[in-house]
Amino acid sequence: MEYSYKTSGTCSQYITFELNDNKVSNIKFYGGCDGNLKAISKLLEGADADYIVSTLRGNTCGPRPTSCADQLAIAVSQAQEQANR
Repeated sequence: MEYSYKTSGTCSQYITFELNDNKVSNIKFYGGCDGNLKAISKLLEGADADYIVSTLRGNTCGPRPTSCADQLAIAVSQAQEQANR
């Protein structure tokens, strides 16, 4: 299933991805640090959703209390909750 998440507190505006059988794919960030976010997307292609959440949750960017990676973890966690309803 495809999900879209509006980010908060980051340079990226939103993230889209697919969640199927607890695996995340087709991650796309819109806005933000293009090269770094493309790398994150490639590295996490097909990754287990629980791994993404546990690894990236709480990462910060400079003085900000969040980061694009943290926002992805939040988005994946919310998608898991929706999928389990």
